Amino acid sequence: MTIYTSPFPDVPITNLTITQRVFNGLAYRPDEVVLTDGPSGRSTTAAEFMDQVKRMAGGLTAARFGAGHRVAIMAPNIPEYCVVFHAVAWAGGTITTLNPTYTASEVAHQLKDAGAELLITIPDFMDTAKEGAGDLPVIAIGTAEYAGLFGDAIATQVPVDLDNFTVVLPYSSGTTGLPKGVMLSHRNLVINLDQAIVAADFKPGEVTAAFLPFFHIYGMTVLMNIHLGGGGALVTMPRFDLPHFLQISQNHKTKRMWVVPPVALALAKHPLVDDYDLSALEEVFIAAAPSGAELSDAIAARLGCTALQGYGMTELSPVAHIVPAKKPRSGAAGLTVSNTQCRIVDIETGANLPAGKKGELWIKGPQVMQGYLNNAQATAETVTDDGWLRTGDIATFDADGYMFIVDRLKELIKYKGFQVAPAELEAALVSLDGITDAAVIGIADEEAGELPIAFVVTADPAPDEAAIKAHLDTHLASYKQVHQVHFVDEIPKSASGKILRRFLRDKMNA
Repeated sequence: MTIYTSPFPDVPITNLTITQRVFNGLAYRPDEVVLTDGPSGRSTTAAEFMDQVKRMAGGLTAARFGAGHRVAIMAPNIPEYCVVFHAVAWAGGTITTLNPTYTASEVAHQLKDAGAELLITIPDFMDTAKEGAGDLPVIAIGTAEYAGLFGDAIATQVPVDLDNFTVVLPYSSGTTGLPKGVMLSHRNLVINLDQAIVAADFKPGEVTAAFLPFFHIYGMTVLMNIHLGGGGALVTMPRFDLPHFLQISQNHKTKRMWVVPPVALALAKHPLVDDYDLSALEEVFIAAAPSGAELSDAIAARLGCTALQGYGMTELSPVAHIVPAKKPRSGAAGLTVSNTQCRIVDIETGANLPAGKKGELWIKGPQVMQGYLNNAQATAETVTDDGWLRTGDIATFDADGYMFIVDRLKELIKYKGFQVAPAELEAALVSLDGITDAAVIGIADEEAGELPIAFVVTADPAPDEAAIKAHLDTHLASYKQVHQVHFVDEIPKSASGKILRRFLRDKMNA
């Protein structure tokens, strides 16, 4: 059996919760600013952050939202997001993170599925939050009710089972189907923080613009937890804005940018980049969706830095592979991180394949999720009995251990780094009167990565494309919208996913 291991040294398995680990990266620098709100400039020191976390943990506990309870947050990237996240964790609770662009129906689904008992949001989102929350209490950051969540500080971490207690429930479509709650333990988050720090050679003092959303595992681990726990600092951006992003990077002499392919494309091609001094920049790290060697090379040539890729999944907390800056390889998705093993498996026979062969990437390590919430079948289909996670991605390793993603088995569409589950769009489509069947696929797009495209079978009275798009707009977040609608006579149900996608593409090009 060919097993690919990590060239990086193993990181120790510590008995820390994620907030204890983050506090370890804060306690020695109490007066340093670690969080800055990008639009307003207001700042929070390490000591202030730790105090706010401990006092909110006390307030949540007093309000009976502490140990063993589940709290939801739906907010953009602001310093308070980090406080809420770690206060829930410090209090021994579980936090589920919602996309702030969700519609009320999407909010309702996740809150119910996650078993949330309280939703924390911002004033701008209150109408959607209250509609989606139903009878659940909703509190907006910055209000008197929010201030009331701060109580007597809890001095030490509320005890939890590091391996078996779920601290965070982000939602992912996994390899197929509707979004599912990914159960991640304290152990998952702590080990992945340290795995990523070692592989990425993260250094104390790094400051970067935090536009990658904290509700998404990339922003949650690589920005929020690594920068706070690794000795760095963040300037939060509630939404991505290229001039603001470049201004922050210039003002703070950013050495490393963490980006997704659409932002990488702007760094490579947008003329505005030339108006800013990015001479301190040493590395641009691209993840969340595949990007080709051409894009990395273009960034490196334009900005005089190293452009690298990484690979991960929500189900991996998320980091599994990183290309190290000291040993870059154009087009590679990375070297396997510490404490982790990989296999390449033949998709037809299940046999293990040697270097240079293409097959499904399987990963095993302490960052592998506990499973999917309330979904034993999906868990069993994704994680084997002996702990191997089937990624649904087709990959190959070269002779030096660099992994390359070459294709995808899973149905998931990646639109600007966000996951779009075809099954969710298809369910929304067939809920519209006049649509009797539907299928959704992704097609390649230089800027977005992939665009969701719909194929529908209709019956009289049949809705037109405008009516279909209006229907989806009221039910799903903006990034889940279809960009084309194709009307077809049938959608074959017996076809495999790969054959179905080929059939639909042929229909589109006919």
